[in-house]
Amino acid sequence: MLRLYFGANTCSLASHIALEDAGADYTTVRIDMRANEQRQPDYLAINPKGRVPALATDRGVLTETPAMLAFIAQSFPQAGLAPLDDPFAFAAVQAFNSYLCSTVHVAHAHRARGSRWADDEAAIAAMQRFVPRSVGACFDLIEAQMLKGPWVMGDAYTICDPYLFTVSQWLEIDGVDLAAVPRVVDHRRRMSERAAVRKVIAATLG
Repeated sequence: MLRLYFGANTCSLASHIALEDAGADYTTVRIDMRANEQRQPDYLAINPKGRVPALATDRGVLTETPAMLAFIAQSFPQAGLAPLDDPFAFAAVQAFNSYLCSTVHVAHAHRARGSRWADDEAAIAAMQRFVPRSVGACFDLIEAQMLKGPWVMGDAYTICDPYLFTVSQWLEIDGVDLAAVPRVVDHRRRMSERAAVRKVIAATLG
């Protein structure tokens, strides 16, 4: 059985939703980020990076959301969560998810995690002030060119959709003008109406 280590209000939501979409047999372990459980020895033995999510499988532990999402899609092909029979289309899925991980999430992290990059208070404050612009630019690109519609990759729902839904949860706290990204906001609304998403959110809030 798969075991997902997650934290509330983190990017682990994407993999959690994908597991539910896939009909996977899985359990969850909540990591209390406010209590710094991700830095405690017991969890570091699972994920030395001290981050969530982590996915324990019968072959070892996976980390990094794009890798976990790809694993879920490939492990449960009957769920149709990625175009596994088309190398180019699957690479396009990976490209989108990599952008969310390496660019969008990093831009978002400058708001509350500036100490990862600097120890000067003025520099950290400057990073925080820049977040609405940097995250906004990311979502401008997603809105105009990357979100094909109605789902990220077009007509087919894929592992890109729970990931976009997850990072779009942070738009307001990052100071992004929602009026500038109506298609992203509509995608977020439609995702929130899915039964699997409602179930996962209820579980993570419980």
